[in-house]
Amino acid sequence: MNQTRPKVRISRALGMPLTRKCVKYFEKRPYPPGVHGRARKKPSDYQVRLLEKQRLRHQYNISETQLRRAFDDAVRKQGRTGENLLQILESRLDATVHRAGLARTIYQARQLVAHGHFTVDGKKVDRPSYRLKEGQVVEVRERSRVKPPFQVAASGAHIDGPTAPYLSTTLSELKTTVLRTPARTEIPVLCDEQLVVEFYAR
Repeated sequence: MNQTRPKVRISRALGMPLTRKCVKYFEKRPYPPGVHGRARKKPSDYQVRLLEKQRLRHQYNISETQLRRAFDDAVRKQGRTGENLLQILESRLDATVHRAGLARTIYQARQLVAHGHFTVDGKKVDRPSYRLKEGQVVEVRERSRVKPPFQVAASGAHIDGPTAPYLSTTLSELKTTVLRTPARTEIPVLCDEQLVVEFYAR
């Protein structure tokens, strides 16, 4: 999803930094943008749920249509709808590339996937929304490995700590395997998913 608004401005509107680069700017001005940013009235229940939905949407860099489709799929699955929704979003190819440390941000991950730099089980996939299943292997294409973004990724520059436990990642080989569906506690998303469910169920 192409986002024309500056990431820092979006971060301030959402009340959370969307990228590492946004952190220092967000800490300097941790209030919504605009003339009345510091003097906002207490939000209504609808506004609270809308904001939570927008926070989730922007953390995965997806459109409203894509989020709504994922929610509809989550409703049809057994289990808790909110947790199902996060697991579906986490199974996206661009999200997996980002979690594995093969891209700096979700925005870069989406761009790299769309430009055809990745394969899934040996076949080129250029759809960021492609949903991965247990056991599938994601790799950087052989011809793309010499490009600077992947040389940086192979050095581990995008990893702050241990990689996602539901992935088996070998950065030196620019490769990751989906081991299983992640538990909610393993998904590093700042969101009260129940509020998102309530927003769509209203």
